[in-house]
Amino acid sequence: MSFDLVPLSGDRAEGYRELTTQAAALVTGETDRIANAANLSALVFHSLPGVNWAGFYFFDGHELVVGPFQGKPACVRIALGSGVCGTAAASRQTQLVADVHAFPGHIACDADSRSEIVVPLVHDGTLIGVLDLDSPQPSRFDEIDRGGLEAVAEVFVNSLTPP
Repeated sequence: MSFDLVPLSGDRAEGYRELTTQAAALVTGETDRIANAANLSALVFHSLPGVNWAGFYFFDGHELVVGPFQGKPACVRIALGSGVCGTAAASRQTQLVADVHAFPGHIACDADSRSEIVVPLVHDGTLIGVLDLDSPQPSRFDEIDRGGLEAVAEVFVNSLTPP
């Protein structure tokens, strides 16, 4: 299977629909979370402009542990409720942060990051982890990104259960 990793441009909502379709095709028939997270991290990182980190943290029953990602080396473990990722995991709500320096308790894994979006991954009420994206641009992420990335996250979560 081959994918053209071309940054999304034009109508962003349509771009996210295309990205979600590509994500679904990429994980079809595969239920391994590491394999799917690795491929989806690469797809998202290379498709979205202005992103310097895209990847997954998985919940191990106690804390979030870094999973497959694209970008600079990352923080390995994050406590629930700590930073943007830990807040998204604890609240099970997407965190959309225009300025990470204004977020109480922000964990600076990459000093270049200025904005962040974190989508919780929940399956049948069970926390699996989070999908995390960072950008060096302030206010890089908005409601269109939220909807698009929540759809990609849903594709990932649904891939974990065999049809």
